[in-house]
Amino acid sequence: MNFYTPQQAVTGPAYGTGFKVFATIVTVVLVLYGASVVWRFPLMSFGLGVKALLLGAGVMLGVSYYWFLRATTTVDATGIRQTWLYDKQVEWHEVRGAKMIGIPYVSWLFPPRMVVRTGNSFMTFNGGSQAVLIEFAKISLAFQMKK
Repeated sequence: MNFYTPQQAVTGPAYGTGFKVFATIVTVVLVLYGASVVWRFPLMSFGLGVKALLLGAGVMLGVSYYWFLRATTTVDATGIRQTWLYDKQVEWHEVRGAKMIGIPYVSWLFPPRMVVRTGNSFMTFNGGSQAVLIEFAKISLAFQMKK
């Protein structure tokens, strides 16, 4: 039997607009810095390992940026899911506790996150929309009242 079930399914972006703007700025700066490294140093004279490392870093930057823009969080009758490079999911029957945590004074950039305790592990879910954050607050309150 589930302890918590939302009234309706809520889906929204995993990261807010402020964070997406910040991620865009950081990505552009890193791409420009990478371009300046390519122009300043003779990369073709370096070994295969250095080239592979730089290529891998560029690919991971692109993949991470893509998923920061595209990731979604869903809270529904089955549990909480977040899409990303790898999807994470927790079902309601697995949840032992839930709490929202945040960084004071920078919630406009890094909104509160939902930390869910399951058995002996923790999962963190991001909420980038007001609807998802409200549902996170309801979940957190329900599990605090359970104690």
